[in-house]
Amino acid sequence: MTRYIRHAAAFCALLLVALLVNATRVQVVQSASLDANQANRRNTIVRFAQPRGDILVDGRPVTGSKDTGEQLRYERTYSNGPLYAPVTGFASQVYGTTFLEHAEDAILSGTDPMLAPFPLWNDITRTQNPGGAVRTTIKAAVQRAAFAGLGGKRGAVVALEPSSGRILALVSAPSYDPERLSGTSRGVTDAWAELNRAPTKPMLNRAIRQTYPPGSAFKVVTAAAALDAGTVTDLDAPTKSPSPYTLPGTTTQLTNEVDGCTNASLRYAFQWSCNTVFAKLGVDTGLGPVSGTARGFGFNDRDLRIPSSVAASNFDTSMDKAQLALSSIGQYDTRATPLQMAMVSAAVANGGSVKSPHLVDRTTTDDGDVLDTSGAKSLGQAMNPATAMQLREMMTDVVEKGTGTNAAIPGVTVGGKTGTAQHGIDNTGTPYAWFISWAQPADEAEPSVAVAVVVEDASADRGDISGGGSAAPIAKAVMEAAISAN
Repeated sequence: MTRYIRHAAAFCALLLVALLVNATRVQVVQSASLDANQANRRNTIVRFAQPRGDILVDGRPVTGSKDTGEQLRYERTYSNGPLYAPVTGFASQVYGTTFLEHAEDAILSGTDPMLAPFPLWNDITRTQNPGGAVRTTIKAAVQRAAFAGLGGKRGAVVALEPSSGRILALVSAPSYDPERLSGTSRGVTDAWAELNRAPTKPMLNRAIRQTYPPGSAFKVVTAAAALDAGTVTDLDAPTKSPSPYTLPGTTTQLTNEVDGCTNASLRYAFQWSCNTVFAKLGVDTGLGPVSGTARGFGFNDRDLRIPSSVAASNFDTSMDKAQLALSSIGQYDTRATPLQMAMVSAAVANGGSVKSPHLVDRTTTDDGDVLDTSGAKSLGQAMNPATAMQLREMMTDVVEKGTGTNAAIPGVTVGGKTGTAQHGIDNTGTPYAWFISWAQPADEAEPSVAVAVVVEDASADRGDISGGGSAAPIAKAVMEAAISAN
């Protein structure tokens, strides 16, 4: 009888060991995959069991949380949702998160370990931290001016502080209300389908996720490359540029929209946007120097974060001379986000130094303790400081007596560059209107704001689209708001 008891005890011990091994396998080895399993709703329920932390503009929340009493209890709310949608993105129980709601999700949802009072505190106590806050660099007055300036037209506006890279405004139009995607009702799925189906693409963040041919606004980059390389040493000397200009290796002739471009000086060509001068200037300078300067401004950078990811702006590094000529006037395959062109303008305003653009000033706990701050970080020197000063001089001429007079502000030094970018089959599409600029108040030593505006209004007549006519007045309003907000 004792032998049977021993066998039964051994068998029970074996079962116990097997049970412990299986429990270890489930709780340790498979824990990550089980947590991530779509059938496991516990994490989702916990995630929405408390209010989400807020995103702040000028110290005031532009987001909130609403208690629904349902299983996924708290839904995200937005103040002035369409105004700030390109900044905040959305936080949806059904469709996840985008933009700041995504990039700072750990802080806002309370899952970031930095929110815990002590290391491993949450693991020991099995509690969740309250969501933290994200303080943005956005200035409400500047954001409103940019949004009102576009007036619903398709396009985007970005305003930067040149010395720090702080983003003062980030607007994309048309926009949408991200609160429509909060919750789990049928209305949420209907809104998602409607927004994705809309031909105007309201959820597309044109400021950082859409690239456009920059057109003549790119001539700032070409001029910087030519001056740095020594291709041009005197702004007022003739450039030996024919008009029309035959693209190298082809019979295609490039023309100008204005007179006086034959052998025009760089100053005149910049002021009146002579295509022939800049196309030849790019070829004379060479692909290496021009592409290197473009890279210095931020083109071809696929790692830029603000902290949301940014679409890479493109300048080809392998081209023949005809393609280089077109690329030097912002055509061919050259493409840029509005953020990238704001960085170009800001670099000129900042002595050639390119600052990393950023949207978050600091993150804090729910009671205001600072977790992290974002200071000015340099991405490098795009051009010599002396070249930047020459470009500032030429950009000032554009606003004072050239194609950008609609951006002039009394008592303020304003520099700018217009651009009208052709696109579509045989350039039949409505041109994109560009204006990039910076402004320096009389009582300040350096420019305090840099702006890029692009307007892609398909409803406008082709002849009415121009950087100076469509985009410059918007840039003016944004710069005025930024100066007043200081």
